[in-house]
Amino acid sequence: MNELAAGRAHAGEQAVQRRVGEGGPGRGSPMFGPEIGDGPAEVIADRRMIVLGAVADDLVWATMVSGAKGFATPADERTIRISGLPADGDPLRAAFEEPRDCGMLALDQSRCRRVRANGRVHRDGAGLVMRTEQVLRNCPKYIQKREFAADAEPALARAVTGAELTARQQDWIASADTFFVASQAAGHGADTSHRGGRPGFVTVDGSRRLSWPDYRGNSFYMTLGNLELDSRCGLLFLDWQRGNTLHLTGESHVDWHDRSRPGARRTIHFAVRRVVQVDNATTLRWQRGEGSPFNP
Repeated sequence: MNELAAGRAHAGEQAVQRRVGEGGPGRGSPMFGPEIGDGPAEVIADRRMIVLGAVADDLVWATMVSGAKGFATPADERTIRISGLPADGDPLRAAFEEPRDCGMLALDQSRCRRVRANGRVHRDGAGLVMRTEQVLRNCPKYIQKREFAADAEPALARAVTGAELTARQQDWIASADTFFVASQAAGHGADTSHRGGRPGFVTVDGSRRLSWPDYRGNSFYMTLGNLELDSRCGLLFLDWQRGNTLHLTGESHVDWHDRSRPGARRTIHFAVRRVVQVDNATTLRWQRGEGSPFNP
């Protein structure tokens, strides 16, 4: 993303809005400026975990970084400092040695709040720095409540890579109620978003294919707008009880007519290209609470 991209119409978003008959000129990316503001700043600073999305080696990945409360801190109206890096073996661990487009998501699961900040990120010592280009707050739809349960003892992160999902990883995904998706489009930067539903809302169609329903949202279509221009995306699934992460990268395809699943406005199909599982990626442990009242 660059200075001109902030506040500029996004061709992908506009194409999707025309196709589905929602939104219109000015809806989506042009609505959001680069300033963080007090509300988003409070949400970010109160988090123990943030999710990042970026391109590495021509592949789009999503990851998470965690730490003590305040490890991610807005330093001024357009700067966010993150005291930490992705875990060893994570596909984005070394991605930010040079500045690059990055989407950041701060998700408050206990109060069903989320903030997205998109911009440029570079490494600074043992941490990261983001220069924001676009900051927005999202509605609480489909956020499953979770409460922080404990900090486990730190353990050595172990990464295993592959070209397809193992049986255990397929079961992990099939029982998930939450995942994160990273996307990007040339000239518009990267974005990271949240997807939630009842356990099982993501369908495993084999060792290299997934699909999920796309529910009614806010008509911004920031993720689908990026995918309209670039089908590459990265998915992140968390093992909330054990601190493991599952990173997938591949290509997406939108079936605009498939509304066969409850609540679906359309269906997204994802072809797996590479898989990275990182055990002991974080010491954070979470306990699931109530499901979102918006879940179909």
